[in-house]
Parts: sequence; C-alpha cells; structure tokens
Amino acid sequence: MNAPLRVNDAVLIAGRAFAPFQCVAWAPQDGNGELSLTVVDRTSTRIDRQQVPRSTYSDPQRLKSFIEQLRASIGQQGYQLRPWAMPS
Repeated sequence: MNAPLRVNDAVLIAGRAFAPFQCVAWAPQDGNGELSLTVVDRTSTRIDRQQVPRSTYSDPQRLKSFIEQLRASIGQQGYQLRPWAMPS
C-alpha cells in the first residue's frame, strides 16, 4: 500500500489495529486536517487518545509506524492487543 490514504481508509485501518479494544476515530469539522483517535476498553474507559496529523495518516508507512508506537505504548500500560499487521 503505497498510494496516499484517504481519511476513511486511515479510520478503517486504525479501527482494526487495537482489537480487542475499540478505536473511535473521527476527523473534526474544524478543517485542521487532523484525525482524532481514542482507544477505549469494553467499559468505554479511555485507554489512550491521540491527534494524528494529515501528513501521518495519509502516508501508509507513517501511519503504520504511528500505530505500532501507539500499540507499544498501550501494551506498556498492561493491555494486551491482538496481533496486527498493516494491510497491503
């Protein structure tokens, strides 16, 4: 996957990256181009929240790196995530 990603593609990829937890992702309508990601557990308790610049979520390699770093951070907090790989 080398073509630039649209926000909808990035949302779908992020949504699958944090299983078994839920990733709530949205692009605020204020026009700043950022994507907001919030990972929540089964009780809707926030595990982590990040703002992702367009330059990161539109580039497949940068998005992959960002997700891997966030997954590592969540793992360090004691949460266990299912295996994940960036779609090709």
